[in-house]
Amino acid sequence: MPLLECKGLAKRFGALVAVDAVDMAVEQGQIRAVIGPNGAGKSTLFNLITRVLQPSSGRVLFAGEDLAGLPVHAVAQRGIARTFQLCHVFPNLTARENVRIAAQAREDGRWRFLGGGGVLGRSGTVADAALERLRLTRFAGTLAGMMSHGDQRLLEVAMALAQQPRLLMLDEPTQGLSIEETDRAVEILRSMLAEGDLSVILVEHDMEVVFKLAHAITVLHRGRVIADGPPEVVRADAEVQRAYLGESE
Repeated sequence: MPLLECKGLAKRFGALVAVDAVDMAVEQGQIRAVIGPNGAGKSTLFNLITRVLQPSSGRVLFAGEDLAGLPVHAVAQRGIARTFQLCHVFPNLTARENVRIAAQAREDGRWRFLGGGGVLGRSGTVADAALERLRLTRFAGTLAGMMSHGDQRLLEVAMALAQQPRLLMLDEPTQGLSIEETDRAVEILRSMLAEGDLSVILVEHDMEVVFKLAHAITVLHRGRVIADGPPEVVRADAEVQRAYLGESE
């Protein structure tokens, strides 16, 4: 059974169909990229899976459970964590404090005034492990706002990782990065994901990044799936070459 299944998933905003009957599955340990031009429905699909938006029709199943009606925090508690196109960090907190807050959000007793020392200790341990996994340990005591944009993007991944998800959703993780920053981010992400303990959905505009990281690719166009399969199959698809990779027929 796939870890995540989208079945006939659709979202309409009046006459605009942003996501149109999308079927997609993510297997345990798989890295699936979702690509397409601006307006293809990629971010809307992310928001439907995480319940930021409620679908007009269709279903999202996670570990066999229908997520219908669940609020965003309940979806996160079940093991889905995400990053955003625009970096979401607390600039006036240190890198470790940012990640510890994310780790603490998974704790049942996170808001208790008494007996909360155990929560702080556990969340600190998880934060340190996440920072190490993203090679950010040296920035643990640095204010997030003082870090480079590339390191802030990795910090946001560490924050998502600290929630100990089963499914990690990365929305444009290399957006705004220089070539050097992108190469470093890809190296770090590839090393982290090679451990195989996570399933990943990756929205990414940089096709080199996609082909370096993804096991499978779903291509969206005007909200619909026009191609789906392993990278070599999608790369050879004539319509994908023409519309998304900038290659001639």
